[in-house]
Amino acid sequence: MSNIIPITSFDAPELDVYARLSEVQLLNRFEPEKGLFIAESPKVIERALDAGCVPVSMLVEDRHVEGEARDIIARCGEVPVYTAAFDVLTQLTGFKLTRGMLCAMRRSPLPAVEEVCAGARRVAVLENIMNPTNIGAVFRSAAALNIDAVLLTPACSNPLYRRAIRVSMGTVFQVPWTFLGSEIEQWPGSGMKQLQSLGFRTAAMALSDDSVTIRDPRLQVEEKLAIVLGTEGDGLAAETIAQCDYTVRIPMSHGVDSLNVAAASAVAFWQLASRE
Repeated sequence: MSNIIPITSFDAPELDVYARLSEVQLLNRFEPEKGLFIAESPKVIERALDAGCVPVSMLVEDRHVEGEARDIIARCGEVPVYTAAFDVLTQLTGFKLTRGMLCAMRRSPLPAVEEVCAGARRVAVLENIMNPTNIGAVFRSAAALNIDAVLLTPACSNPLYRRAIRVSMGTVFQVPWTFLGSEIEQWPGSGMKQLQSLGFRTAAMALSDDSVTIRDPRLQVEEKLAIVLGTEGDGLAAETIAQCDYTVRIPMSHGVDSLNVAAASAVAFWQLASRE
């Protein structure tokens, strides 16, 4: 294969996108049409390709070129495939976690909220969640537990950050998602109004004096429900809770007052989105 290019040094410029560009540089806020993301492992790369993501280059441990990576390389045509021995690649932070393969891909333009929510009955709204690990975990739960779409407020971490993709096991390419506006000031104001205009009732996952249990039968029968989740430390903003139709709590025991947002999302999705 003519597109197989051996790399002998960690300092090779071809490795910049994998080793020396920050997440912000890959995102390329000022020229989003040039933005990139990194997908790790054959399974995640396959899910990204299935979703229509366009590969730019690949970095593969040399022993996998004719093995686990072979079908993916063939699928990507003449995209450059940089190869190196394991001892070179382990100088890249976290390479041992990649199962021998990385792929740089182009970021697609974000869809409109209306497009993402078309036909959706249950959506998750993530408010100001900055930890990429939590973002990835919520997406994995959303994919597994019948959530139709994920909407993120402008202050959230990007779901195509490398750690979020890895933790999600590539489900960020399977669950439709977008941001509710581009400016922090747009949430909850115009973002909440947009959800309401699309016919969604809103359920804030939060502890308050007037919260209802997650088992409340009214929640299950709502035709369209947006489940709003906040950060582990601060929780949802008071303004957000005030504007939601329901405030919902997960019953706790042993004096525990709350769950990590990733765990809380799984419980909420199972209870509120499961279907026969």
